[in-house]
Amino acid sequence: MPSIVLAGGGTAGHTSPLIATADALRRIDPTIEILALGTERGIETRVVPEAGYRLELIPPVPLPRKPTPALLAVPGKMLASVAAARKALDEAKADVLVGFGGYVSTPAYVAAWRRKTPIVVHEGNAVPGIANKFAAKYCTQHVITSFPGSELPHAQYVGLPIRRAISTLDRAAVRAEAQAFFGLNPDLPTLLVTGGSQGAQQLNNAFAGAAADLQTAGVQVLHVIGPKNSLEVAQTGPAPYRVLSYVDRMDLAYAAADLVVCRSGANTVTEVSGVGLPAIYVPLPHGNGEQRQNAKPVVDAGGGLLVDNAEVTSDWVRATVPQLLHDSARLTAMSTAATGVIRTDADDRLAQIILDVVRSAS
Repeated sequence: MPSIVLAGGGTAGHTSPLIATADALRRIDPTIEILALGTERGIETRVVPEAGYRLELIPPVPLPRKPTPALLAVPGKMLASVAAARKALDEAKADVLVGFGGYVSTPAYVAAWRRKTPIVVHEGNAVPGIANKFAAKYCTQHVITSFPGSELPHAQYVGLPIRRAISTLDRAAVRAEAQAFFGLNPDLPTLLVTGGSQGAQQLNNAFAGAAADLQTAGVQVLHVIGPKNSLEVAQTGPAPYRVLSYVDRMDLAYAAADLVVCRSGANTVTEVSGVGLPAIYVPLPHGNGEQRQNAKPVVDAGGGLLVDNAEVTSDWVRATVPQLLHDSARLTAMSTAATGVIRTDADDRLAQIILDVVRSAS
């Protein structure tokens, strides 16, 4: 039976496609041995075991973006992390390493290259990260991207693996169930606000400040603020304003919503556009600009709007959101335009590529 090691961690942007790929591999062949590599710093310590997969932790090696004294410690930390990754690969008798980026991936790539283990790189964002740039240039020709046009050597556009509960979601079929699940009014338009797995303070503040106006305008809100944040919103009108720290059933949140205001991480863009949900994307204002590029194909197709983080204020919410939510014809057009722009079958496609690499190597 093949032994496959999946490396990725830190945030949901790395762990979600890792788990979706592992699930797809198990659907193809339940006997496949799967090991995930991560670090103690990331959410993989919780989500990978919860998904039913074995996790090995190796020391993290953060790479400073600017010359600082911390840079001097990187070589020693990297050697220790590569050794730990090599030990995990050896013990797993790995036939292939699949890297999804993050702190764990660079030492895993080096260990696999030294071990002559085939490597498959999956890049989640439209703008590649440092680890995957390195691996694509020096370690492998099996490079898979989530968005068309990513600038990596040997790039093959396949898409981003997402959960089957999302990729197979029929929003209309479960809409009534979803509204009842969140205690929403089936006769009112619904806005979903989410800043991703960590929340987004700018979105939280802007929508909290406009909550009374949204309720007066007959807009009900499902506001996911993030597990580390707190927010109190008064119920001042008949339209419900639901504040939740975290939502396990994002499939039902998408089904209940008529419009979403969200960040544009790769997972979010793939899921939201994949289910045909009209969106206002608010890219994270720092990083290397990957979130803006993630949303660009959907926005260019007419399936979403792109708004700078600084523009999202309570005044902007009042002036923009109710009008759009009450324009059913425009929302329908946006939904149609979003559907099909980003592939939603990447989990099965990537799993098959991984198994083909294993077969070729053997």
